[in-house]
Amino acid sequence: MHMNSAPHLLTEDRPEYERLLDDALRHAHERPELAAIGERLNAGQLRTMALAAVALITATAATEYEHYVKTRDEARADRDAAPGTAPDDLGGASAGIGAVVTVLAPMLAGTAALIFLLVGYLLKMLEPPPAFATTMVGAGWFFAAVTAAAIFVAAVGLLLTALRNGSTSLTAEEPGDGLPDEVARAKEAWRQALLERGILPFLRDALAEPAAGPAAPAPYRPAGRLPKIGYSRPDFAGPDGGPAAAPRPTFSSPDFTSPDFGGPEHELD
Repeated sequence: MHMNSAPHLLTEDRPEYERLLDDALRHAHERPELAAIGERLNAGQLRTMALAAVALITATAATEYEHYVKTRDEARADRDAAPGTAPDDLGGASAGIGAVVTVLAPMLAGTAALIFLLVGYLLKMLEPPPAFATTMVGAGWFFAAVTAAAIFVAAVGLLLTALRNGSTSLTAEEPGDGLPDEVARAKEAWRQALLERGILPFLRDALAEPAAGPAAPAPYRPAGRLPKIGYSRPDFAGPDGGPAAAPRPTFSSPDFTSPDFGGPEHELD
């Protein structure tokens, strides 16, 4: 698993987290607690730190996110189970075939009309004209009428499509991005909780923590300040401080005694 991914944050919701973070950094000048951006840490460094701590930041709004995901999944299940959902694919395929026919029909009919009229009138210029020349001219005019009808049908179809797409775009611009009301409310609650309890406290603590430098961002702890980076040296006490040193073991040299004779002049009895 990638180190920057949150196990509880779905991939489809990662862009929403990044948009919320970018929006908070973009409007940081409107918040007094974030006025120090740029003095020690700039917006890019804070963004990198927040992306590295996404799992801990999103954990502050885990309850709201769980409710949002559950509500969204239920809405999707209801939509998929609704009558008439399955034939949508067939309807889409039919609409695609209809669009192809609408485009190709005027082209094919117009080409046939041009060929039949051209050949028919050329044959009628012969002396005597062939009997089928009149038939070809009639066929040419027939295909010309088909071409005009196909163009009219295509124009009506384009107009209806434009009206339908216009109404769809208006619906998509409504609050909640076209989501059902319950899902939209759950999403907005998660966004607010994530911003107020996660992103903003992280940015504020990152700016206030002197030990967290841009080269080594400290991990985020939602309940408190950012922990300091590094470690302390061992506490070596001097001769007069700290606990008394344990006595060192002493070693004495072996007790070697000389033999009981004083020299060459003392001989053993």
